[in-house]
Amino acid sequence: MAQLAQQLVEFPLTQGALVTLVPGVRRLVAHNAGPMTGPGTNCYILGQQSLTVIDPGPVDERLLDAIQSAGRVAQILVTHTHRDHSPAAMALSARTGAPVLGALIDDDGHQDKFCQPHQALEDGLWIDGGESPVQAVHTPGHVGNHYCFWHPESGLMFTGDHVMQGATVVIIPPSGDMGAYIRSVQKLKAFPVRYLAPGHGHLMADVNNYLDRLVTHRLARESKVIDALAACPAPATLEQLTPMAYDDVDESLYPVAAFSLWAHLRKLQEDQRVEEYCEGHWLYDKARWSLVTQDKDSPT
Repeated sequence: MAQLAQQLVEFPLTQGALVTLVPGVRRLVAHNAGPMTGPGTNCYILGQQSLTVIDPGPVDERLLDAIQSAGRVAQILVTHTHRDHSPAAMALSARTGAPVLGALIDDDGHQDKFCQPHQALEDGLWIDGGESPVQAVHTPGHVGNHYCFWHPESGLMFTGDHVMQGATVVIIPPSGDMGAYIRSVQKLKAFPVRYLAPGHGHLMADVNNYLDRLVTHRLARESKVIDALAACPAPATLEQLTPMAYDDVDESLYPVAAFSLWAHLRKLQEDQRVEEYCEGHWLYDKARWSLVTQDKDSPT
């Protein structure tokens, strides 16, 4: 089993090739490698004859042909409506007549506006249109309409952009929410998952330890955000805080890191640890928030 797990985790990713991960589950990597997508977006195909397709990715005739060559498409599931995951869903549906299942949110400038699911997802919904059922698991955080899909037959949890291999997920407010993200990561620990099947990268084993490390990383970053804010003599902007809170990443990533920084600040505001002094300017008063913490911990 250990040898099998190593093979699954280290299996090379090849764009455009149908690769069997476990019996009844295949992976197809889109031709969209890049700084934000890694080796490309993973499309997963469940079943042998009556197929469930998860995240067909951007519109690409080569990938649509490859999906259809795998069998009859019964249904198409979308983890979320970002443009590297969902655009091909409607194109594949038009080709095959298969329904699209997903969730929509208000456009925040980052959404695939052309995705119109035929059925809305709900947390806990069992979907049984293919050869084996999957369960929709609402995992807001990266974005508010994000869902993972639990496949008990294989023990795989298909995580979209909720959990990625080799990179941390960008949280983009206002739909992205850091507090919700941390809770959603912990939520996955309730499932007996053998492997996490991410939207980008390889399968991941040692699931609960990996999820714990994600939460630890986010909380460590949160501490750096507080330290950066506390070091500023006046209310600080994202532009001022990003180089301080993300001094361990390349400067080219600062514009992306600023989104997650904003999400951290919004969470800290909800936790009553920082204050948005005025629009886009954040304040941390150590003495004030120490008193707030003491008051919250005091017996009533």
